[in-house]
Amino acid sequence: MAEENCRFCDGTGWRPVVRGEVSGVERCLCNPSRGPARLLESASIPPRFEQATFDNFDTRPENRIANEALSKVWVDARAFVRQYPAVDKPGLILMGLPGVGKTHLAVAVLKGLLDKGFQGLFFDYRNLLDRIMSGWNESAGSSERGAYQAVMDAEVLLLDDLGAHRVIEWVEDTIFSIINHRYNEKKATIVTTNLPDPDLGDVVASKNPASGKYSVHDTLADRIGARARSRLFEMCRLVRITATEDYRLRGVR
Repeated sequence: MAEENCRFCDGTGWRPVVRGEVSGVERCLCNPSRGPARLLESASIPPRFEQATFDNFDTRPENRIANEALSKVWVDARAFVRQYPAVDKPGLILMGLPGVGKTHLAVAVLKGLLDKGFQGLFFDYRNLLDRIMSGWNESAGSSERGAYQAVMDAEVLLLDDLGAHRVIEWVEDTIFSIINHRYNEKKATIVTTNLPDPDLGDVVASKNPASGKYSVHDTLADRIGARARSRLFEMCRLVRITATEDYRLRGVR
């Protein structure tokens, strides 16, 4: 509960904020359950990314072009946190090849919103679908049965590696239901994906130089459906990470 005599929110639990010419409200921290430490604890951020912040996001690779690309997305992501909730679109899509820092940056955004008093939740896309499927089993635990509702209700949802699942009908229907609900409720949704999108100029077919044969890659719309993809682009700012080096492979070669 908010403090009845709070000078910031007057007991409503929401305090007014102004960003330039746009005004809005954000959670007031007078409610102990809305403190950053409590919110961070309940966000289910994986151990690998517990230390991910804007400050330790690597924007200085040796490649100058990659340096410029990563510096730009870093600025764009920080601007979203600074402006939220007085934003034109209540979400972010971080798109780029594997290993360029999408999840690190998305977690930094999530943490920034937690610091402002918003309740958030991290979910790996594949794990979420597995838990939703398990929840249909009558013997499943309450956490599995509640996963679907949790992503519906979260004030801020980070959905990592969107589309990393084979295409079957119930997956498309489920992800559209989640995204459509959050779209209608104007809930903040942050997603990462390495899937191409031809409408953005991405190449979806590649030629094997040895065999001469072409391979056609699944697109974001192929994996989540055209309806969900359309909703996402309407409700989220697009952040393209055009760096091409997979930083997980540094030191391996």
